[in-house]
Amino acid sequence: MKPVLLIDFGSTYTKVTAVDVESEALLGTASSYTTVQTDIGEGLQNALNLLEEKTGKLEFAERYACSSAAGGLRMITSGLVPELTAEAAKQASLGAGAKVIRVFSYELTKKDVEEIVQSRPDMILLTGGTDGGNSECILANAKRLSIVEPICPVVIAGNRNCADECAELLDKWETHVCENVMPRFNELNIEPAQQQIRQIFLNRIIQAKGLSKAAELISGILMPTPAAMMAAMELLSEGTKTEPGIGELVAVDLGGATTDVYSIADGMPTQANTIVKGLMEPYAKRTVEGDIGMRYSIWGIVEAGGIDRVSQLSGIEPQRAKEMIQYLSEHTDTLPQDEEWENLDFALASLAVETAVARHAGTIEQVYTPMGLAYSQKGKDLTPVKRVVVTGGAIIHTKRTGQIAAHSLQNPSQPASLRPIDAKFLVDRKYILAAMGLLGQYYPDIAVRIMKKELVEAYE
Repeated sequence: MKPVLLIDFGSTYTKVTAVDVESEALLGTASSYTTVQTDIGEGLQNALNLLEEKTGKLEFAERYACSSAAGGLRMITSGLVPELTAEAAKQASLGAGAKVIRVFSYELTKKDVEEIVQSRPDMILLTGGTDGGNSECILANAKRLSIVEPICPVVIAGNRNCADECAELLDKWETHVCENVMPRFNELNIEPAQQQIRQIFLNRIIQAKGLSKAAELISGILMPTPAAMMAAMELLSEGTKTEPGIGELVAVDLGGATTDVYSIADGMPTQANTIVKGLMEPYAKRTVEGDIGMRYSIWGIVEAGGIDRVSQLSGIEPQRAKEMIQYLSEHTDTLPQDEEWENLDFALASLAVETAVARHAGTIEQVYTPMGLAYSQKGKDLTPVKRVVVTGGAIIHTKRTGQIAAHSLQNPSQPASLRPIDAKFLVDRKYILAAMGLLGQYYPDIAVRIMKKELVEAYE
């Protein structure tokens, strides 16, 4: 036996997963409250004690961890125009596992810079202009930032012809210059920026988040938790040289404050005579709906879906539903107490999944051209995707997982939404996906095989 410990320091819970890499088996999982305000090692030890009750005492050969504790990796991005470099910067940040708290376009104003300083981000991603293209915007933004006291590292990933000059302007700041996120018009190049963001996370953010003590207990904190999730989804979808994956997929991670959606899919048009509008989409894409969550962002679900839909899905009168939702927003640790509360959670989870996947997926509309009827597509066409992976407390701790997951599919009432049409639902019942993203950094074949074994099918 060769036990490996995988740790996820979450904002609310510290989750631990033990696997035996020799027998390629999941040994057990456990979780405890994250104690980031005192000593994060306390929460870890509590989780390990619970794990030991299930597995017996284990001598771990290796320990790896990811973290989203204390709000995760909070980033601000700045680009030239919203539809192009600003969007490319956002995709680079989200794909690296960051939580994008603000996206700025065009030249920063004095008020914008004041807002950035007050936000106290962990990192700033400064972009703008294709290589050899516009340089005025990113230079002006670097100059604006240079007049305030440094607050965090800055990653410069814009027009290569002026990147070094930007770094010189920001000589008081910790700067990192990497390749342009959009070197040519409508061409994404986000991986170099993502690698740089993750490296800064390792070198600096660990200490800022109070994780340096815990780092002594483990082999290494590899990445932000959402980046581990992305790594797991890519592995599960694409497989390795020796272990096949399951093909294109969509994944939904429904949390208390946010809902993350991942798609590992081509997303190119499936409808004939279709023109793609806007920035080309990355094959591996992550979006975060910061206003959609089961507790902290519960009113965002109601605002998006409407109280009448909540009432319809739950069978609870609108006024009573509002009262219950208000209670949950004020008592965020509340779990369903009886059938009525379970029905409300079902309705909220269903609408959260529906809203988040609809925002992540592309849209299509009819347009009339001199050549006749055609279609205009914005975003990814996910209609051919045959696998939807779901995780998150409200999804995995219910018997109605399949019914909730079904809200990720295309709805006849929203024909313009390019969500999957017909897919099999796989549920992460034991909460292992982030752990498998970690494991996959060292044992990719084993991580794929464990996921294929442990993810169970959910039916409507």
